[in-house]
Amino acid sequence: MERGTEIYRLKLAMAITGVYFAAEVIGGFLTNSLALLSDAGHMFSDIAALAMSLFAFQMARRPATMKRTYGYHRLEILAALINGLSLWLIVGVIFTAAYNRFFDPPEVQSEGMLIVASLGLAVNIAAGVILYGSHHESLNIHGAFLHVLGDALGSLGAIFAGLVMVFTGWYLADPLVSVFIGLLILYSSWNLIRESMSILMQSVPTGIDLEEVRMAIERIQGVQKVHDLHVWAVTSGIFTLSAHAVTDGNEDFHRVLNEIEGMLRDRFRIEHTTIQLETEDRERNEFQPF
Repeated sequence: MERGTEIYRLKLAMAITGVYFAAEVIGGFLTNSLALLSDAGHMFSDIAALAMSLFAFQMARRPATMKRTYGYHRLEILAALINGLSLWLIVGVIFTAAYNRFFDPPEVQSEGMLIVASLGLAVNIAAGVILYGSHHESLNIHGAFLHVLGDALGSLGAIFAGLVMVFTGWYLADPLVSVFIGLLILYSSWNLIRESMSILMQSVPTGIDLEEVRMAIERIQGVQKVHDLHVWAVTSGIFTLSAHAVTDGNEDFHRVLNEIEGMLRDRFRIEHTTIQLETEDRERNEFQPF
C-alpha cells in the first residue's frame, strides 16, 4: 500500500479522535465516571500515537543520506515501540485509580456515562475501520490501531458498567470494568512490543525460516554451501539479507548471483541483498563469522 494512503488514514483517524476526546473528558468529569475518564486518557494516548505514527511515516519518506544509509525507516519501529510502552503506562494509571475506588466507590451519573460511552464507541469504530486496511502491513499503523482498539474496548466496558449501575446501583462496577479494560490493553500491546523489539534487535523476520533460506540458496546450480547468513528487517515489510556463497570457481558468477537474487525476491520477498561469492580457499582466510 502506498505511504500516501496510510498517511491520509492516520490524519483522518486523528481528526475524528481529537474531536471526541474533548467531549469525553467533559462527560467524564460531569458524570464522575472513572471508566469514562480512563477511556478519555486512553483516547488522548490514541491522539499521541496517531501523531507519532504520522510523524514517523513522514520522516520515513526522506531519502537515505551518507550518514543514515538506511534512511529513516526505523523511526516507524521506534514509534510502534513507544506506542506499545505508552499503553502499559496508561494501564498503570488506570489500575491505580481503580484501586482507590474499590475502597470508596463514588456515585456515578450512569445515564450520562452511557450516552458519552456510546458516542465514544461509534468514534472508535470509525477510526478503527479507517486504520484496519493498513494495520497488517505496517507495525507502525498496527500500534496506532491497537490504541484505537483498546479505546473501543474501553467504551464497551464503560457501557457495560453504566448498564450495571443503572439497574443495580452497584458502583463497584466502574472500577472493576476499568481493571478488565486494563488487562485487555496489556494483552493486546504485548505482541506489538515484542515485534518492535525483534526488529530493533535485527532478529530474523517472522515468517522467514533461516535454514530454509540457506537450503534454497544452496540448491542454486554452482553454489556448494552458504555461510555467514543474516536476514533482518529494516522496517515492516522491508527485508535485507547478507551472505557468503561458496562456489567451485568455475561458474559464471553473474548467472549465479542473478539466480540467487531472483529466488530470494520471488520466494521470500527479500529485495535488498548483499551476497559475496567466493571459493573455498577464500573462505578459509576469512574472519570468524557472527
